[in-house]
Amino acid sequence: MSIAKKTQKAGQTKEQTRLIALGIQKGIAEYKKSAKNKQRQADKAKKKRHKTQPDVRRQEMTAPPQSANRNKVLLPWGLLIISWIGFAGYLFTQA
Repeated sequence: MSIAKKTQKAGQTKEQTRLIALGIQKGIAEYKKSAKNKQRQADKAKKKRHKTQPDVRRQEMTAPPQSANRNKVLLPWGLLIISWIGFAGYLFTQA
C-alpha cells in the first residue's frame, strides 16, 4: 500500500489506490512464485547431473597421487641432510 500511495496521482480515489496496491501485491507474489519455480527446476537439473556424472574432484581429494605425497616428504628431509653436511664440513674446515 505504501508503494501505491507513493505513486498516487492527483485526483486518484482511495479505491483506485487500493486496486493498484492489490495489483502490486499480486505481481510480487507472481514474481516470487516464478523465481521459486525456476530455482526448483535448476536444483532438479543439478541433482540429475550430479547423479549421472562422477565427482572427479572428490576422487582426487581422497586418493592423492603417490608422487605428490612423496615430494612433500623428501624435500624437508633432503634439506635437513644437506644442512647437516654443510655444518659438518664447516666444522672440519675450521679445525
